[in-house]
Amino acid sequence: MATASADSRADSTADSTAEQRQFDALLKADGRIEPRDWMPANYRKTLIRQMGQHAHSEIIGMQPEANWITRAPSLKRKAILMAKVQDEAGHGLYLYSATETLGITRDEMMDQLIAGTARYSSIFNYPTLSWADMGAIGWLVDGAAICNQVPLCRASYAPYARAMVRICKEESFHQRQGFEILLELMHGTDAQRKMAQDSVNRWYWPSLMMFGPPDGDSPNSAQSMAWNIKRFSNDELRERFVGMLVPQAEVLGITLPDPDLRWNEERGAWDIGEIDWAEFHEVLAGRGPCNAQRMQRRRDAHEDGRWVREAAAEYARKQAESAEVAA
Repeated sequence: MATASADSRADSTADSTAEQRQFDALLKADGRIEPRDWMPANYRKTLIRQMGQHAHSEIIGMQPEANWITRAPSLKRKAILMAKVQDEAGHGLYLYSATETLGITRDEMMDQLIAGTARYSSIFNYPTLSWADMGAIGWLVDGAAICNQVPLCRASYAPYARAMVRICKEESFHQRQGFEILLELMHGTDAQRKMAQDSVNRWYWPSLMMFGPPDGDSPNSAQSMAWNIKRFSNDELRERFVGMLVPQAEVLGITLPDPDLRWNEERGAWDIGEIDWAEFHEVLAGRGPCNAQRMQRRRDAHEDGRWVREAAAEYARKQAESAEVAA
């Protein structure tokens, strides 16, 4: 018996080693991992964390903009903003569905969010104080999202990559919408130009924080890149983003609120001022301006929708029973 048990463990180890080699070879060839393929436990865990956080961010991210639907300055603006918020809900659904292929249920992910054990992007814990914030969120926040997410279309986990293709197309529209709102305001009255500049002043630095802490302080970035989940480091993405913003800000006539922003001829990139990482960690720890409000509204919405989920589950059960009887 002891010998048989030892042989079984040896066979299992050999199989695992062979599967690991196959997994490594697939990544080296820039291939894609499908849900039924073998994957290391930590790879699966990392994907659940990252994709779940991404899905939660889309759902929580509806709140700051939905706040302005009833106060949009025209029927056209209202309709566009409603469509954008609906897009964000759809992005959350794509990502929850993709994450479920890793063996976690949507209920489990939502329970983690409600309990506060799962995170979402810190950017959504800031208040939207004026209509110009709809422009700044589109231009800066969605612009940062595009910069971060386009490389995810080549992520090694295939369901994540496929979901990101559609999401990025829609985010590109959102970014252009935000740019257009700011452009119109900057061609308006003095008060409108001041409102637009104030909004950019408030959202610029938090949007740079969206890429995560500096590479040396990021606990997950290097491993995600080794697994081809991420393609670029936090600092590389942040640098690309600033490089995109500078010429766009010139077109808008808006000043980026960084007195240390300088073109570095040697690096061929823009040097930026020091980011307030203490603020980033405070918001991440749940002590931002709107953390409590955002989570309470999510909990309230989840509870208010309980009867819908229960009714849908009961309907599905009865349909399954009817199908079984018919068979």
